[in-house]
Amino acid sequence: MKQSTHGSAETGIPETRAAGVPRVPPQPRAQDVDRERGVAAAATRGEHTHSEQPIPRPRPVQRASVRGQILDALRTALVAGELTPGEVYSAPALGERFGVSATPVREAMQQLALEGAVEVVPNRGFRVIERGARELAELAEVRALIEVPVILRLARTVPAERWAALRPLAEAAVRAAASGCRATYAETDRTFHRALFALSGNGQLVQIADDLHRRAQWPLVGGPASRGHADLVADAAEHAALLDALIVRDLDAVRGLVAGHFAGVAAAGGLQPPDPRFRP
Repeated sequence: MKQSTHGSAETGIPETRAAGVPRVPPQPRAQDVDRERGVAAAATRGEHTHSEQPIPRPRPVQRASVRGQILDALRTALVAGELTPGEVYSAPALGERFGVSATPVREAMQQLALEGAVEVVPNRGFRVIERGARELAELAEVRALIEVPVILRLARTVPAERWAALRPLAEAAVRAAASGCRATYAETDRTFHRALFALSGNGQLVQIADDLHRRAQWPLVGGPASRGHADLVADAAEHAALLDALIVRDLDAVRGLVAGHFAGVAAAGGLQPPDPRFRP
């Protein structure tokens, strides 16, 4: 049988195999496995691990999927008020709660730290940021500066049938608000706004507006009661009213609804509410 010779990338030593026989990839060396285990162990030093059971190291694709699921779960817990502002949570303890190792939890928490939802506490875990009315008002002011002119511009150019296509999303938000579940309403609320801004064709705008919107949904100091069922229902009703005004191209009504949406929040935080007469 014809033989072929190739050099090994690992050792530089030629290796011989029969032509047509697929080459078996080199297997991980024992020292590489030990090094990976050592890195994982070092990452958990200084944190209380409770009674967490070790799980096999997932493949990269699976790990990314788990990290994304944990990030979604943590965001939901944050909006629902299950993660208390000012409290410190360790990755191993949260891992036990979600039935996963500490690693994807830690990675998800690092993302939340980048978003400003939590802060790292060395050797302890992550503290949920305490937010007051002033910060929420500042977010409302920034959102108004972006959203009011954009929506008014879209109101002049987007045809009625494209606005009507958003009706199911607005109705989903109404149902979520009626259920009283803050986390479910937060997701349907952002879904509606993402679809609305997607009509601009500006992906950067959609991303920035969604990030600001997500930040505005985080709980204030005082817990879930700071935003009750009536507030959710009122917000959801504004979605339907906004669509009605956009479909018939009633610019005055659109201007009043969008600017008014932020006025109360800004005033509560001591900032000047956006002027509904503003005409970009």
